[in-house]
Amino acid sequence: MEDWYHITDESAYIQIKAFPGSSKTEFANVRDGRLCVRIAAAPEDGKANACLCAYFAKILGCAKRDVTVIKGEKSRLKTAAIPAAYIEKLIKITG
Repeated sequence: MEDWYHITDESAYIQIKAFPGSSKTEFANVRDGRLCVRIAAAPEDGKANACLCAYFAKILGCAKRDVTVIKGEKSRLKTAAIPAAYIEKLIKITG
């Protein structure tokens, strides 16, 4: 098991380091036990969190409501939850 995520029966929790204000939204790498994600939205009024959730939903093929930031809403260090069924796809995408 990688150390940037953990799985329960229904959800997978992803440790993220966000880089808001980037030129585009994309995965960067895994560093210090966190999945680094560049986010093409400003860190104001929840825009970066909404962009992050929409990006995960798009690449995983799940509904936006299925991706939530559960910790670190106002921080670069975040924890997001996705349905556990999608974690294998995320692992493949992030390499």
